[in-house]
Amino acid sequence: MTQTLLSIKGLSKRFDLRAGAFGQTAITVHALDDFTADIRAGETLSLVGESGCGKSTTGFCLLNLHRPSGGSVIYDGQDIAGLDEDAMRPFRRDLQIVFQDPYSTLNPRMTIGEALSEPILFHKLATKAELPARLAQLLADVGLTPAFARRYPHELSGGQRQRVAIARALACQPRFIVCDEAISALDVSVQAQILNLLLDLQDKYGLTYLFIAHDLAVVRHISDRVGVMYLGRLAELAPARDLFARPLHPYTRALLSAVPEPDPRAARSRQRLEGEVPSPLNPPQGCRFHTRCPLARDPCKTKVPAWREVAPDHRVACHAVTGKDQTNWETP
Repeated sequence: MTQTLLSIKGLSKRFDLRAGAFGQTAITVHALDDFTADIRAGETLSLVGESGCGKSTTGFCLLNLHRPSGGSVIYDGQDIAGLDEDAMRPFRRDLQIVFQDPYSTLNPRMTIGEALSEPILFHKLATKAELPARLAQLLADVGLTPAFARRYPHELSGGQRQRVAIARALACQPRFIVCDEAISALDVSVQAQILNLLLDLQDKYGLTYLFIAHDLAVVRHISDRVGVMYLGRLAELAPARDLFARPLHPYTRALLSAVPEPDPRAARSRQRLEGEVPSPLNPPQGCRFHTRCPLARDPCKTKVPAWREVAPDHRVACHAVTGKDQTNWETP
């Protein structure tokens, strides 16, 4: 069995806000609820779902960039969920992130070499004498030459900046990297290059990825397992091959049906997902997908579906699913 790197149980995040002219009304955003999964060493676990479903919040909570409201994240035998910044500092080296927009995460007043040097010197991974060789190796790892160390972020293209962002995550010699929509802002041809780079680096350094994306074709290419999220909850989690070949949850099927189809007849015959995503300020009772689900029945409106394994390594939260390719009821 592959070793578990991160064990996540019941992870939740709520944002308490104030509304009204004088902030007299308290409202709560249910961004993430009861997220439970294991992330295995050396794998790529992808999270997909519509905008606002909690994918990025999950990644931020795993790294304690957002302090979770509940649940646990076990890393290296210790629960790191909710640790303060001082207690979290020893884990920062192992747990890194690549953000969606590299330009906004790079200091425009610092050269690329200075930006890459900061984490190396902070964690004492090299002396100043060793630093030039370390920078050259980092840049070579992401397909850039040592000359880039003297450039500023505005002198680079979007793909080059994202390569620098990846190099900065690698600078700490991490074990786990959250890729938060790391390719969505890039041209399609550049996306393919960055994807292949991430796969090469994973093979070279034994990295583990949480890959957050909305492009299912990309997810299918890079993932070992895929988790499907809806309105802050996991709906389905399975090996990538199984999920794309035999999706069980109605929401997963709806997502896959939205992938562009070159055959017009096949496209017209597909089931379309109707309605709007409910507000996370007031999520539906029971199954959160029941307001848009073609299989919804009375139990779905009142009872939260159990998160259970219905096939080997294939979990789903749906009252209608009883086993692999089996449902309790059919579409009316």
